[in-house]
Amino acid sequence: MNQEKFLNLRKQYPTFYYHSCEVREEEDAFVLEYFFEIPALAQFHPTIRIVKTEIQNHDMQYLSHLAFEVGLVELISYWKCTCSPKVMIEAGHLEQEQIDWFLKLYYWGLGEFRYVNGIECDFTSWMEIIPLGPEIPFSITYQGKGNLLAIGGGKDSAVSLEILKNEENLCFMVNPKEPGIACMKVAGISSYLQVERTIDQELIRLNKEGFLNGHTPFSALLAFLSYLCAYLTNKKYIVLSNEGSANEATVLGTKINHQYSKTYEFESDFAWYAKKYLKADIQYFSLLRCLNELQIAMIFAHYPKYHPVFKSCNVGSKSTPWKWCCNCPKCLFVYIILSPFLKREELISIFGEDLYDKEELLPTFLELLGYQDVKPFECVGTTGEVRFAVLKAMDQYKDSFLLKYYQEHYPLEETLDYRKVFNFENHIPEDYLALVKEELNKYVS
Repeated sequence: MNQEKFLNLRKQYPTFYYHSCEVREEEDAFVLEYFFEIPALAQFHPTIRIVKTEIQNHDMQYLSHLAFEVGLVELISYWKCTCSPKVMIEAGHLEQEQIDWFLKLYYWGLGEFRYVNGIECDFTSWMEIIPLGPEIPFSITYQGKGNLLAIGGGKDSAVSLEILKNEENLCFMVNPKEPGIACMKVAGISSYLQVERTIDQELIRLNKEGFLNGHTPFSALLAFLSYLCAYLTNKKYIVLSNEGSANEATVLGTKINHQYSKTYEFESDFAWYAKKYLKADIQYFSLLRCLNELQIAMIFAHYPKYHPVFKSCNVGSKSTPWKWCCNCPKCLFVYIILSPFLKREELISIFGEDLYDKEELLPTFLELLGYQDVKPFECVGTTGEVRFAVLKAMDQYKDSFLLKYYQEHYPLEETLDYRKVFNFENHIPEDYLALVKEELNKYVS
């Protein structure tokens, strides 16, 4: 049904415009405002507001260049309403190599969107990017220092906070919520760079009216936005907390991946793009890329000060305060991956109940284990890691419903010991890599 809707919308709304981007300095913030349009349907004016904290650089020409680049990812949220086949870029100039780079991001970054909506469209016909704008002149001389550390409030960024606790860090959050702030405070950090991103209400209206909607590659937007913020605050490194496990496809046997913009492939693509087209000597990498989710959980289990405050549940993030909903794939995954390393009563104190004993979570449990064709469309670990975690948690939880079912229907085979796997495909600077290895080796026997 959505394939027909997709084709009809593309016919009815053949063109999407990225008209312009305005950068203005206010008393307490820098504001980026974008002007997008789908003719005969809607105009969109989303904004990004960066609160002035530790600002050291603010060349407006260079900021305009970076803001234009941020807009090339921001537009995805609005373009997807109609998937217009022609995207007219009036806000700036793009070389063919840049066009090809963004076409790849738009296609694979919206892989889940296409899959869930039942859209069939190959790479060559997905969209045509037509650059109409002038080049934005800029020059940049830059020598940064320290880290801009992205914080979400989950276990991964808490591990990064601990590993880099003796480094020069400035935390960075987009639309910050209490778990991120709480984790930062537990780490002994009192200030952070606050970014406020607003969604145009016209998009909300179109979503309610049944236009195309779905997952977008937010981490790609975070990459460009963090680069701009690193420039403002004169940081050398942008530090993410994406793990090696993010590379596994969500639809097994394909390239459809909920976490595409968290993969090593995207990280490498962005590092190349930043060096060639953004020009400042700012390095973007994930500190935890050499680790998997199982290892991160093993390390995090030894940080009890974070256990009462961290949160990862996307359903619960819509509540005030943010809570574990205990019914979604993310909650079950975090419960599973921590279960070999925490006592049963400790996990129950975090989540409020024993998720291994919830019969209604059986379909999700089997998806996480890889006994279905599709993993949950969430940021979760690999099927191998989940099987290993369940095997190691068996003694403690063998009387629970989910683990009883597992024992009765599937072989309890020894798998690769994910505690001892090391991912050598990473962009981590050598001195930081040594810190990660040192932390890992504390807990690997």
